[in-house]
Amino acid sequence: MIVIPAIDIKGGRCVRLLQGRMDQETVFSDDPPAMAVRWIDQGARLIHVVDLDGAIEKSPKNLAAIEQITSAAGSVPIQVGGGIRDLDTIGMYLDQGVDRVVIGSAAIYDPDLVRQACRDFPGRIVVGIDARNGKVAIEGWTQTTEVSAIELGRQFEDSGVAAINFTDIERDGMQTGPNIEAIREFARAVGIPVVASGGVSCMDDIRNLSKLAEDGVSGIITGRALYDGRLDLREAAAFLDAL
Repeated sequence: MIVIPAIDIKGGRCVRLLQGRMDQETVFSDDPPAMAVRWIDQGARLIHVVDLDGAIEKSPKNLAAIEQITSAAGSVPIQVGGGIRDLDTIGMYLDQGVDRVVIGSAAIYDPDLVRQACRDFPGRIVVGIDARNGKVAIEGWTQTTEVSAIELGRQFEDSGVAAINFTDIERDGMQTGPNIEAIREFARAVGIPVVASGGVSCMDDIRNLSKLAEDGVSGIITGRALYDGRLDLREAAAFLDAL
């Protein structure tokens, strides 16, 4: 299990949102590539990048910043999500040096895109499932569907998806701790490695999530806790490495 710093980009800047609300942002840096280098220097082995504008506008909007992050990261892999709706966009990101691409809303609209992408780019496709009260939220979390997160995840069990990023929206950015039971239930129900996201605020949360490794949780994405200094990346990485 690894800890994965998140870099969320809005208007070319590194921000964090409360529960995905675009009008509830905190700007942490005007230099996203420097932020990536900061986390890498502290031991990050994967960086999670989200194009927030792209998620809302349904197509990539922060390409320059993402390309700069990929270049600055060197050999450390980058995964990117936000506004990815077709194979051309996936191919563009991978050609740019991105290691993995995260398909979110399109996984509901066009599940065949996920399957085809897995065939075309084996091992490099991640599905992002964002849940509000167990139901999948889409379009940058602005809409909640009637599809259950577990139901959607199970659709891709035989597709070759590398991982599922599972986010509990109600906890995201709130510093209230992750929804351990919801994450455990999802990971046990879906036969794909799960990366947990949402609500991580301190080392106790890392310790609690580490117990879900046997349930299929392979990583932990965290953002605000790192930026606020409530969580030390070196400490978290060392703890997980020692397990």
